[in-house]
Amino acid sequence: MLRLEHRGPNLSPKRIRRILRHGNVETMEMIPWSSNYTFAVKLKLEGEPEAIAVYKPKRGETPLWDFPTGTLYRREYAAYLASQILGWRFIPCTVVRDGPYGVGTMQLFVDHDRRADFFEYKEEFAEQLQRIALFDLIANNADRKGGHCLKGRDGNIWGIDHGLTFHPQPKLRTVIWHFGGEAIPDWLIQDLERFLANPDRSTRMRAILTELLDPAEVDIFFERIRLAIEIRTFPMIGNRRSVPWPWH
Repeated sequence: MLRLEHRGPNLSPKRIRRILRHGNVETMEMIPWSSNYTFAVKLKLEGEPEAIAVYKPKRGETPLWDFPTGTLYRREYAAYLASQILGWRFIPCTVVRDGPYGVGTMQLFVDHDRRADFFEYKEEFAEQLQRIALFDLIANNADRKGGHCLKGRDGNIWGIDHGLTFHPQPKLRTVIWHFGGEAIPDWLIQDLERFLANPDRSTRMRAILTELLDPAEVDIFFERIRLAIEIRTFPMIGNRRSVPWPWH
């Protein structure tokens, strides 16, 4: 049995990506509480420490009426890359690769406090959660549950499960509504402004996302960034459908 309290390797991002991309899957167990087929795997690469990762194969995705079948793993990877380019590194290192059940995402497992409850610590980590809330807004995250915000043992809040993102229609469903009606902090708005003002970063983002998403989804992602800069306010909760179920 894999020990999910395993502490991840203290390595550079480059070495972690290398392990995720090329490590041999030595042990694999299904994670039972996931809505799609999701596995905890132990990876071993010669010359590197072992690592625990979360493997989500395309073949294990449950068909949905509103998201194209077989695209969730690409959306998961697109969310990771977008967060990296924006400089908001709250999503664990993620790659796309082949695994025992075919192509899918391989994401570094976050060593976290499994007893921590989002609804108890949300005020303590306001700044980190504001960043995640803004990302969810521009990426149109339809599934931000409390359990998708992990209180890492490193003192950071990590966001996971981004397969339901980048839909062209409004889909935002989240538990992070306690900032509703408040101004988006200037430092976050400035991050978005600097991103749009840098043609190298914005062109790179568009090229990368276009390889993973429909061009219309990429266009509206950029439009949501511009709208967030213009409005500068976190949205208010719309109705009960604005919160995912179950919300944990």
